[in-house]
Amino acid sequence: MGGGHAVNASSALVWFRRDLRCDDHAALSRALASADRVWCAFVFDTTILAPLLRCKRAGRHSGTPADRRIDFILAALVELDRALQKQGGGLIVMHGDPTDCIPRLAEQLGVDTVFANRDYEPAAIARDEAVGRKLKAAGREFVTFKDQVIFERDEILNKQGGPYTVFTPYKRAWLLRLAPADVAPYEVGARRGQLGAPPDSMRAQRPSLKDLGFAPSDLPALKLPTGMSGAARLLDDFIERIDRYDEQRNFPSVKGPSYLSTHLRFGTISIRSLVRTAHDLTLRPRGGGASTWLSELIWREFFFMVLAMNPQLASGASFKPEYDALRWETGPQADADFDAWREGRTGYPLVDAGMRQLVQTGYMHNRLRMVTASFLAKDLGIDWRRGEAHFEQWLNDFDFAANNGGWQWAASTGCDAQPWFRIFNPVTQSKEYDPEGRFIKRYVPELEAVPAKFVHAPWLAAPEQLAEVGFVLGRDYPPPIVDHAKAREVTLARYRATGARGKS
Repeated sequence: MGGGHAVNASSALVWFRRDLRCDDHAALSRALASADRVWCAFVFDTTILAPLLRCKRAGRHSGTPADRRIDFILAALVELDRALQKQGGGLIVMHGDPTDCIPRLAEQLGVDTVFANRDYEPAAIARDEAVGRKLKAAGREFVTFKDQVIFERDEILNKQGGPYTVFTPYKRAWLLRLAPADVAPYEVGARRGQLGAPPDSMRAQRPSLKDLGFAPSDLPALKLPTGMSGAARLLDDFIERIDRYDEQRNFPSVKGPSYLSTHLRFGTISIRSLVRTAHDLTLRPRGGGASTWLSELIWREFFFMVLAMNPQLASGASFKPEYDALRWETGPQADADFDAWREGRTGYPLVDAGMRQLVQTGYMHNRLRMVTASFLAKDLGIDWRRGEAHFEQWLNDFDFAANNGGWQWAASTGCDAQPWFRIFNPVTQSKEYDPEGRFIKRYVPELEAVPAKFVHAPWLAAPEQLAEVGFVLGRDYPPPIVDHAKAREVTLARYRATGARGKS
């Protein structure tokens, strides 16, 4: 498997994965520059879909499961196919195990080389190695390119030649290394007749949503723009608001974020275009918002690097091995608490609003990801891996590196994580970031009539005060399933038992 070196091929296949666009695309650009004939393909990977289907079915009583991400991908593929058709080509869409599909397709098309952009999750690396071996055995080449990050794996190292384990110095080194060439777009321009159109037989075999085993989701009703054009519209809209991003990003009831995370996950927009935009905007007056956004894009790269350098994380290991000794709560009560957490019935309004937003929309505001994760691990004492798996099931923008990094940050087991003795107070967070309870009342409508001064902790109000608005705690909304102050002491003892040291 190549590393992006010069390739000479008379014909090539570009294998699209998490890069569903035809502009600023490393593999497509290199293929068009080196081959006279280029085909394009995407595979709905059954090794990914089968576990997802099992997970979705386990959470339903009956019927065919739906997943918004599948609908998002299908919509992106339609737009990608149309864009390629305009240049004389098109997209071959298959359904199966890529380790079989890609070598077989390469043989059917008679291509010399398969081009793809690199993926960094251990399972994807193993998949690509298997594809590479089969192609090599057939006398073909498999070459991959850096595309979904600006700097990958070991490109940013500390003075000792090792990976950074603290974000701030990593960010400093990342910014010092950044050069215009790192964010320059890859030119993608096909000569007439260079792109190969899919054979009619392959177009006829294109899988439908039903063929994939899924039912339609509610993605259209959520009005999340899809495809390359949707990503471009969201970016244009965000640029109009970016000067206020650093001030507004923590308030879930405010239109503060870019909402580009799902597009970045599936590559309907390139990371180079986002970093280039963010960096350019930091140079103008009121560039604080752009600077904050750029920092978050670098956090994404940091987590990619951490996973690439520590593949054991994909097997459930803590980044800090000593915390694998943590004794989490188990048994019927823990299971009941976990169910209350994932269903938004904890009695803590901001936590419940965030969890309901996740299931209802597939999105969760970043501040709430931290609050809800901290609550599960440090208020309920439940293994963060259970929460990580729940987010994996529901997040439209699910990315293993970021999800694992975020959960281990909240549980204090990860790289440059929240110190173990710092525990989010869900009521304090609620008062600070949703002061009027607008977000809470949107997703927890049971609290609509509760005055703002009580909405963050309705159990602190006198029953007669709530009765005035027709609200009864325990009937209309549950009381807290845990006392935060007591849970904090239990958590501190849990971490101390591992030998954890530091101020508490």
